[in-house]
Amino acid sequence: MKKIILTLVLGSAMALHAQTSQVMIKDPARTISVSGEGTVKVVPDNVELKVRVENEGKSAAAVKKLNDALIDKVLKFCKEMKIDAKDVKTEYLNLNKNYDYQTKEYKYVANQALSINLKDLSKYEALSQGLLDAGVNRIDGVSFDASNIEELQSQARVKAVENARKKAEEYAKALGKSVGEPVYLSESGQPEPMPLPRMSMMKADAAGSNESIAVGEMSIKATVNVGFELK
Repeated sequence: MKKIILTLVLGSAMALHAQTSQVMIKDPARTISVSGEGTVKVVPDNVELKVRVENEGKSAAAVKKLNDALIDKVLKFCKEMKIDAKDVKTEYLNLNKNYDYQTKEYKYVANQALSINLKDLSKYEALSQGLLDAGVNRIDGVSFDASNIEELQSQARVKAVENARKKAEEYAKALGKSVGEPVYLSESGQPEPMPLPRMSMMKADAAGSNESIAVGEMSIKATVNVGFELK
């Protein structure tokens, strides 16, 4: 009796497997997977400067007082340059006590870092020179950006999807097939701006003034992975 039951169970399982296999062969899920890239280029319209005021001395109070006075001059100069208060930010403020093993004395170092966003690039030369005159003794970095970065990222995404579909259609045509509805889509990271600097970093104009930066272009790139139905 047990043998008969076992035979029936095995027979039913085999029949079910055969039926499932026939369905899979008859109606397979066919997809074509591709990646697409989209790039948008733009000339930056603003720049962020990372600057620092740093001073050293034997008295903590004297060093801090000197640093505060110079920072005050820097902030007032930014106002003179018509830079909005929200575009000037203190990044950090430090006052450290360090031991000098050569002189066997303690020294105090005060430093304060600012980030300044300049939305009129024609003022860059005047701003950078004025900051140095006001007391800035460190420029830690200069980075360019575009005010409509989110719009540019959206454009890059659309181009990436269009590029993916074009690739899929080319592959499908080579296979004698056609592309159907999209099955899935994923984005590889956030579209990020990549600077494409010009070759010349410094030149003089007819009036004899110098340009110490080259704005160049920014390239915003998006990458997507898309799966399409293959007909």
